[in-house]
Amino acid sequence: MLLTADLGSDGFSTLVNGLSIRGQMPFLVANIVISVGFLVISAVRKVWPGLGTIVQIGVVGFTVSFLLPVLDTPESVVGQSVLLIAAFPVLALGIALYLGTHLGAGPAEAAALAWDPPVPFRWSYGVVQGLSALVGWLLGATIGPGTLAVILVLGPVVALFSRLLRLDVHQGPPTQGSATQDPND
Repeated sequence: MLLTADLGSDGFSTLVNGLSIRGQMPFLVANIVISVGFLVISAVRKVWPGLGTIVQIGVVGFTVSFLLPVLDTPESVVGQSVLLIAAFPVLALGIALYLGTHLGAGPAEAAALAWDPPVPFRWSYGVVQGLSALVGWLLGATIGPGTLAVILVLGPVVALFSRLLRLDVHQGPPTQGSATQDPND
């Protein structure tokens, strides 16, 4: 939905798209390359991939590779905006639910969780998305208001859904002092 709205994608997809453009490779291949890089960074901070990580990489890569070419972008900016706005709760709820299973985070989420603590997920996720969008843009991908919205809003909305659904989105073992922290920050 976010990509079909064509008002700018999330930072991770922007980075993957930029590599796909610059490296002249299919989105699926670029998605795997970027995903592995993010997972290595996450592993350094002891956030390990799991079955959910592999499923997430495959589902996103195949979904984008096969569905995006057959879905039509709405013709009006209003239609694009409605699709973009509708994408946020769907995306945030999906992220909160799969993180809550503790079967492994997706690459972008793992990179954000690797820095939580000391930086709460709702903010570290925005940093990961922002840096990814910047590099993707430098590689030739487009950005837009949807990209900015993901950077600023998606992490806090995922944290909100996690709190409302009483899901602990953290992937690693509890850290010292975590008993007094809100696990969904």
